[in-house]
Amino acid sequence: MGWWRLGADSLARGRFVISPLAETVAALKTLHAAAGAHPGERAWLAGRLPAYRARLAAEPLDALLVRAALGRTWNADFLTPTPLGEGEQTFEEEVEAVRAAEPGDAVPQLEVAVGGPVPAALRSAGDLPRRMAGVLEWVWRETVLPDWARRRRVLEADVVARTARLGQGGWAAALDELCPGKVRWLGDGRLQVNPRAYPPRRLDGGRLLFVPVTPAQGWVSWAGTERSAIVYACSGTLADTGGPAVPEALGALLGTARAGVLVRLEAPKSTSQLVALTGQGLGSVGRHLRVLLDAGLVRRRRAGRSVLYDWTEAGAVLVRAQAGTREGPRPGARRGGGLGEAP
Repeated sequence: MGWWRLGADSLARGRFVISPLAETVAALKTLHAAAGAHPGERAWLAGRLPAYRARLAAEPLDALLVRAALGRTWNADFLTPTPLGEGEQTFEEEVEAVRAAEPGDAVPQLEVAVGGPVPAALRSAGDLPRRMAGVLEWVWRETVLPDWARRRRVLEADVVARTARLGQGGWAAALDELCPGKVRWLGDGRLQVNPRAYPPRRLDGGRLLFVPVTPAQGWVSWAGTERSAIVYACSGTLADTGGPAVPEALGALLGTARAGVLVRLEAPKSTSQLVALTGQGLGSVGRHLRVLLDAGLVRRRRAGRSVLYDWTEAGAVLVRAQAGTREGPRPGARRGGGLGEAP
């Protein structure tokens, strides 16, 4: 397994970061795989994949570059620069790190990604990082930017929920829930970052960044010993546009829209996240939450400047009973994606 040894300073300086570039790279990975992890991703692919394929068909060298840079288990380093971690940057600011990568390093990095020689066309193509920046700009403009405001709300809500979990259970609990089965705290200062047999790394004093993305993708990156990042699929995916199935009886009891809010609260979520996931207006979500609070089905607690809602025991019992399952999801349990690829 791949693991990092963390110094106390690395954890103390750790923070969550929203990165438009990481969201764009995750979208590129999903387009390249042409497979969605849930109905929402599949709907997004159906609307974006034809244009993406047409874009690569018109630029065969870009198609070769994307295929090589994503590799099999390793990303070319110039594709996934580590965020600075000092305030949120715009996509335009972040993509400059791709464009400014040393052209002479690109082919060796691609050889590592593919595990062998790269096509002759790429070896003689010149400035490959600049070309990759152009691909990412297209993916951002055509497939991410149109709904970036909604994506950003989901990412912000994920950060708020995980920060609250950090305050309740400490770093070990927060890290174990980051990506179940892939990322976990091993003890003795060791953090497993993926299940692959990669050499361990030491992070002594460098900043550790956690970067959520809405597609079901993930990877790790680092900039020397100064910064390291774990990119993970956030708990409130851009969801399935229909969301979790609303049991018919529960919909009849509460109303379909209100029941749709309730079933999403197995993990703590903010009003903004519920708006993004349900597609309902802020006022509607607020009214549903007030009714559910008054009925004792959800609880409200503050995490920093945000307010999170999740099931009470009564709410959990009601959802389980109406779903007709003997054992439903636990209050506070999270669904998350896995680290699919890690350099």
